[in-house]
Amino acid sequence: MSEFKLMKGNEAIAEAAILAGADAYFGYPITPQSEILEYLMAQRPHERTGMVVLQAESEVAAINMVYGGAGCGRRVMTSSSSPGISLKQEGLSYIAGAELPCLVVNVVRAGPGLGTIQPAQSDYFQSVRGGGHGDYRLIVLAPSSVQEMADFVGLGFDLAFKYRNPAMILTDGALGQMMEKVKFEQQKPRMTSFPDWATTGKVNGRKKNVISSLNLESSRQEEYNLKLQAKYRQMEKDEVRYETYDCEDAEYIFVAYGTSARICQKSVRIARSKGIRAGLLRPVTLFPFPKKPLAMMAQKLKGILSVEMSAGQMVDDVRLAVNGSVRVEHFGRMGGMVHSPDEVVAALEKMFIKANNNG
Repeated sequence: MSEFKLMKGNEAIAEAAILAGADAYFGYPITPQSEILEYLMAQRPHERTGMVVLQAESEVAAINMVYGGAGCGRRVMTSSSSPGISLKQEGLSYIAGAELPCLVVNVVRAGPGLGTIQPAQSDYFQSVRGGGHGDYRLIVLAPSSVQEMADFVGLGFDLAFKYRNPAMILTDGALGQMMEKVKFEQQKPRMTSFPDWATTGKVNGRKKNVISSLNLESSRQEEYNLKLQAKYRQMEKDEVRYETYDCEDAEYIFVAYGTSARICQKSVRIARSKGIRAGLLRPVTLFPFPKKPLAMMAQKLKGILSVEMSAGQMVDDVRLAVNGSVRVEHFGRMGGMVHSPDEVVAALEKMFIKANNNG
């Protein structure tokens, strides 16, 4: 039986992890995501969660604990906020290189450096390009509501195990701290069997499993890289997720994710009240990015505005997708500042409507 609760986004992620049958959480406190760890710790004793919940001594320790748990074929996760995710990058590269499933949550705050605890979207490059070393990718899911914060936990685990690859929920401090009604489904059963690749001992007389990302022979390492790239192409073929809003007759569209997408829904209504046929495309997966749908849509558009809480990172993927078929501009706020719907519409008018009239 499903049930509704009023919760913060961070708390919804934690509760969803319990209901998704997560086996372990390893993390370290950092604002604005600390409630994830705090909520899980508060649900002890072990009988409530069925999970190992551990505050590690650092972010580096936490991600390496995730590596160990993932190697056992368990549903394991971690969470942090921007500077903490940076510290996890080496471990994430190792996990991706070893083809292990896990779930990582990044509740983004503004930088660079220690920055501020206010929300931002300036970790896009780090997330979708593989922020550590080597040619690897994460599956990146971008929620825009507390409900999706919860829903994407189970989805993230499913995709991680399907592709034996880390999955990330890329959200921000506004969604993490926001309270909304959220519906939870019944708890999934915890895993009782383990994948045949897991390091669970030489059960039933099978050969031992060895998990590693180390290969000192260049030709074999290249062959392995080619295998990984084929997997990422399969993700791009089968796992693209996106939503459109009032795009059927749109002449201009906003492309935005997360909190910015929520704001742009209102911007669409304001623009249309002014006679501007605006719409919104919201990428749900940032990798794989919805390149083909955006390219098809661009053929009937006069302009695209990429709206981000950053200096402009996703706009690169928008421009690559449309390949010069339509003009693309960027509007963003930085440093923890959040744009208003009216500011977004004003930017659209300034960059496209008034510019076209003056031209």
